[in-house]
Amino acid sequence: MNIDKFYIGGEWVKPIGDDTMPIMNPAHNSQIGTLYMGQIGDVDRAVAAAKQAFETFSMTTKEERLALLDNLLSETKRRQQDLADAITAEMGAPTTMSYDVQADSGIGHLQSFIAALKDQAEQQTLPNGDILSREPIGVIGMITPWNWPINQIALKVVPALATGSTCVLKPSEHTPLSAQIYAEIVDAAGYPAGVFNLVHGDGPTVGAAMSRHPDIAMMSFTGSTRAGVQVSKDAADTIKKVTLELGGKSPNLVFADCDLEKRIAESVTNCFDNSGQSCNAPTRLLVERSCYDQVLDLAKAAADAQKVDDPSLPGDHIGPVFDQIQYDRIQKMIQIGIDEGATLLAGGLGKPTGLENGWYVRPTIFSDVTNDMRIAREEIFGPVLVIIPFDTEEDAIQIANDTEYGLAAYIQTGDAERAERVARRLRAGVIAINGRGSDYGSPFGGYKKSGIGREGGIYGLEDYQELKVRAPFQK
Repeated sequence: MNIDKFYIGGEWVKPIGDDTMPIMNPAHNSQIGTLYMGQIGDVDRAVAAAKQAFETFSMTTKEERLALLDNLLSETKRRQQDLADAITAEMGAPTTMSYDVQADSGIGHLQSFIAALKDQAEQQTLPNGDILSREPIGVIGMITPWNWPINQIALKVVPALATGSTCVLKPSEHTPLSAQIYAEIVDAAGYPAGVFNLVHGDGPTVGAAMSRHPDIAMMSFTGSTRAGVQVSKDAADTIKKVTLELGGKSPNLVFADCDLEKRIAESVTNCFDNSGQSCNAPTRLLVERSCYDQVLDLAKAAADAQKVDDPSLPGDHIGPVFDQIQYDRIQKMIQIGIDEGATLLAGGLGKPTGLENGWYVRPTIFSDVTNDMRIAREEIFGPVLVIIPFDTEEDAIQIANDTEYGLAAYIQTGDAERAERVARRLRAGVIAINGRGSDYGSPFGGYKKSGIGREGGIYGLEDYQELKVRAPFQK
């Protein structure tokens, strides 16, 4: 599974340099391939190809682009199993989840973008008589993360292809296999040379070269808040548009009037899903004090029932976290929680019995947490849940909003008016209520340090478009 070719200008080409890094399988901590790393010159080649392709691709009709998107949909469906197998191998998502959720997201987002493009008016007359046009923004640089590789690639690449822009993708160097397959999918769909380009490499080299490049009109980044800040700084000198989808520490507000048995089991599972490696994971469980003790019993039972196993096996278990750096960071945060005086309700330090070879983490819950503790404020990015009691609705809202992040929030209540009232006051971009989250086609993104811009559906298209106003013709 060696990757020694980049996709530039419609061809598979050798990278300029010969630096490499291992491709690792986190389930067994074993090398499964080698990745060649890109250099600044590779970025220059890719941007030049995208810039040249933009001259003609930006002039295509909506009907032409919809036909290509239909081809892309057919090819994505045909390669869904290949995508799933790659994701399981490179980042440890269990095979069932890789196929049903991870790889399937490439299909779901694509279908929603097709529907949005069909509905969008590319030109309209304003009430004052002026004519408004929506046009592709230009060459777009894209940097995607390892935790949801195809989900994030689809959310960035598809709207570029839909609107008539061209792009250069730098996927995470830790999950290159699924990105390589996606490039094969785009190629098979029949896109003109240079419309989509793929360059592998790290952030400080390839990512920074993209952010600083004068011929890239926009950067779309998903990853850590720290790296997002750097992308913004690198992009500032060339005055390019930047959209960011960053970290989170999402609150989950549990009121005593909800179906506690159902909602707590669901909330714990949701937190641990993808081994806790999701930016919108509900990692802070805020619980009304009148049902606090009952919730602790239910949460502990759910954590104890959470299976951890080899991701190559089918089932609803969780797999490992994706590498040693991530594992060590999670272990450090669990120790910090213990040192801060929180009660270790379930899990704890070390690996589950029988899973010592890979980077497996014990599903962990801390109770009696206060919102000033580090485990309540910092994004742990692992299967670790903290439980914080509250006394009143106002208290819950204050705790929920007391964070530098604002990506998602969750509400569990049997009172529809309360759900509406609380949702309006939560400073987060996506609100889930009683287990119902947002679906494909809805805008995804956050407030505060969780990012800038929205991805998905019509709003994802608009982020990749410029607005042009012209006067109507008159003699």
